[in-house]
Amino acid sequence: MTTAMTRRSAGLTVVGLCFAAAFISYIDRANISVAAIAMKDDFGWTETQKGFVLSSFFVGYMLLQVVSAMLANKYGGKLLLGFAVIWWSIFTILTPAAAHVSIGTLIAARIALGLGEAAVFPGCINLIGRWVPVSQRSRAVALIASGLSLGTVVALPLTGYLVREYGWPMPFYLFGVVGLVWALFWFPVVGNGRGVPEDVHPDGVRTIPWAALMRTPAVWAIIVNHFCHNWLLYVLLAWLPSYLKATFGVSLAAAGVLAAAPAFTGSITANVAGALADRMIADGKSRTFVRRLAQCSGLFGAATFLLLVPFAGSLPVGVLLMCGSAGSLGLCAAGFSSNSFDVAPRHADIIWGISNTFATVPGIIGVAVTGWLVERTGSYSSAFVLTAVMAIMGGIVFLLVGSGERKIA
Repeated sequence: MTTAMTRRSAGLTVVGLCFAAAFISYIDRANISVAAIAMKDDFGWTETQKGFVLSSFFVGYMLLQVVSAMLANKYGGKLLLGFAVIWWSIFTILTPAAAHVSIGTLIAARIALGLGEAAVFPGCINLIGRWVPVSQRSRAVALIASGLSLGTVVALPLTGYLVREYGWPMPFYLFGVVGLVWALFWFPVVGNGRGVPEDVHPDGVRTIPWAALMRTPAVWAIIVNHFCHNWLLYVLLAWLPSYLKATFGVSLAAAGVLAAAPAFTGSITANVAGALADRMIADGKSRTFVRRLAQCSGLFGAATFLLLVPFAGSLPVGVLLMCGSAGSLGLCAAGFSSNSFDVAPRHADIIWGISNTFATVPGIIGVAVTGWLVERTGSYSSAFVLTAVMAIMGGIVFLLVGSGERKIA
């Protein structure tokens, strides 16, 4: 086997295990969306209290984004991601015990879970830069992004089944063990080197150009769009099962199964978009055109479908519109998600850390505000309109200042 083939095989292994880490991160964060329905009844929470529990994860997730990105940029993603998965898996297993102590202890455990999962994307983006050729990075990012959607696809119905058959603590125990098993493969299989040549600064500089990053409009286009994208993503992730149960009267298990359909749709469109983006760039389309096309189609399409949801007169129509919204959102995998490699390839992990810090705010505010709006209005219509407006704003910003050109050496 040639050296090139060996490196390609190693790169595929790294991307595959990164996909698995992203998948595990989402089964560990998404299971509470369904389990919280039973937990609310068990512990007597209000909708607002449930919203705080659902959003608390994002406090920890936000705090360590930039720190994780700096560690990945300096030391590489292998150790960072490996230890992070072990950390959050342990706190997933501890979640039921924390819930039985008090709601405050549960919130603390969810924050700790978020601290660990903060390393997922900075670590994965760093490893893509080390192991994946430039011509294949859109599809690599899309594959890992689809791990988030597929994690939701598995977590929602499986959690519904496990809660119904074994009680709400079981998903936390089972999913936590999956992460520990992943770590047994990660450390001996993944190497510490790289499979593609390093992108070296012309002057040999290795410091992170914080000022240049923060004054570059194209970087801010990524930040704003990451924020707007995640507002929609997190609202759907946290509240879709509850919406289906409250609006159409489906059972807990059925809500979990039906809520998985939009996430599955998003996973398919993400991978299709990633492959098409790499093909279009290889065929001579400008990166700016490709990124704007993917991002704006994703956000504008997602907003359009979401605005139609309140008019759904039946369960099939409601689920179909949600699939349209989530499927459109998946196109963003070839937009802002891959864009950091265009703008500043040596610091793509840092841009992800910065943008994901801002993009975690919707997980705290958007999820909690949705619970508050539902409790105040008695329906999900106003929350969906607000979410659609966020998506439209992001698309406009990216259309105006998003770029696929390299901005930082």
